Amino acid sequence: MLAAAMLFAISIVALAQFAVYYWRAILSGAAAKPVAPEILQSACVTDGQLSAKHFPALAELHDLTPDLHPSSGGLGMVRAYYGALQTLGKTLGSAFPACAAWADREGVVCAHYAAVQIDRRLQANLALVASLRSC
Repeated sequence: MLAAAMLFAISIVALAQFAVYYWRAILSGAAAKPVAPEILQSACVTDGQLSAKHFPALAELHDLTPDLHPSSGGLGMVRAYYGALQTLGKTLGSAFPACAAWADREGVVCAHYAAVQIDRRLQANLALVASLRSC
């Protein structure tokens, strides 16, 4: 009985680890796409380089952008991840600078992901307007 419970617990931990790595790979893959300069200007990115501090502005822009596919996920998990990163960076940053640097790099990924999602929504909206005009 104990061996079965231990095997079950190890399986659950392995499955959770796989889910986190899979989600992180999806996040990184989507964040690797290019972002339109208009999106960067909207978030007040002056030098063309996103940073972790741009995520809150991009998240607000994302909320203002209409979504034609409401079944697609929003930024809920990414917001939670970003919040956890910020807390981790502030808590451990002074004692472990490498941890703060990692949290900042992950924050950039979150910001880039939000910018890509805004761009995706805007492109879908523009395509809809173009199709309505052609009718």
